[in-house]
Amino acid sequence: MLASLSTAASAQDAFQEFKQLDGSMKMPKLNAFVAPGGENSPVRTLRDVSLEAKLAPDSGPQQQGLSWYVFSPFAGADGKLPLVASSKGGSASFHLLPGDYFVNVSFGRAGVTKKLTVPESGMSQKQTMVLDAGGMVLNAVSGSDVRIPPAELSFSIYAGDAKEDGERGLVMSDVKPNTLVGLSTGTYHIVSEYGAVNAVIRADIQVEAGKVTEATIQHRAAKITFKLVSDAGGEAIADTAWSILTSAGDIVGESLSAFPVMVLAEGQYTAVARNKDKIYQRDFTVVAGRNTDVEVLMKEQQPQDADDQQPAQQIPVQSPQAQQNQGPSGQPGVSSQQRPLPTYEQLAPSAGGDDGGDSMD
Repeated sequence: MLASLSTAASAQDAFQEFKQLDGSMKMPKLNAFVAPGGENSPVRTLRDVSLEAKLAPDSGPQQQGLSWYVFSPFAGADGKLPLVASSKGGSASFHLLPGDYFVNVSFGRAGVTKKLTVPESGMSQKQTMVLDAGGMVLNAVSGSDVRIPPAELSFSIYAGDAKEDGERGLVMSDVKPNTLVGLSTGTYHIVSEYGAVNAVIRADIQVEAGKVTEATIQHRAAKITFKLVSDAGGEAIADTAWSILTSAGDIVGESLSAFPVMVLAEGQYTAVARNKDKIYQRDFTVVAGRNTDVEVLMKEQQPQDADDQQPAQQIPVQSPQAQQNQGPSGQPGVSSQQRPLPTYEQLAPSAGGDDGGDSMD
């Protein structure tokens, strides 16, 4: 889930805040190219060549994060183009002999190559190259706003479009949070991993030319610490082997530690602890953003999480009036305001009929 997405006004400002990830290879810094065959003679003088690069056609020259490489157009014995000169930073200036060259400039994983011709005489105009690139800065939280330590978080960047076999091309792996990554414009598929078990979130993020996109991904997971104890709140028992199972019975994590810590995606799990020749287990629930301890007791009866407890049965509560009318046996009793029903003898007339009772005739 993508929690927030903001776009900075310029990639220039982002370098002041974020560390840039340099994905380019290390190159020797050279100033001039001596042409094969001893062509470097006093007659052939070195010419100054100035180069600048923009992330977008309407943006200013990029002053940081660029890597420049100048190659000879003639392949060497190994079949590769020899490197003539290189530079890192912003705009570059080289001293080159007159002739043709290939110039490559890269911003992170975005790059462009152009043919350069250095004239024998006259002024050499400044060369401007447009990268059509932007930047991306990734971060993530657990739950709604719980910060995740950077060491426990990593990102992989894939191409937005899948290949014929359904796989996506990997652009860059193991990207740390709050790192500026230079990319060509387009949509990228981001895979964020929290921990090393099953907390994985995917998102598609758009990169625009000349802008830095900051994205925060929301992980639905939490960090759980497991302990096997003899009594609640007791010391963890060593020499315990752990297996963590999903509600479907699949094992997602194992450990041989007294205090194993695992990052788990939210859901229902079962913790199985094996100590010596006995096995103990407990069901528990992972709630996103709620880091907690799970204690497994060395008893048959295990405590329940609040989220796992069944709702208590509701017993109807009677009013004091009704309770007073309740007999010892639980049957309704006789109210003090009610008279008992008369018996048959009380209702029937006397045998002689002379006691003053009314006749039934």
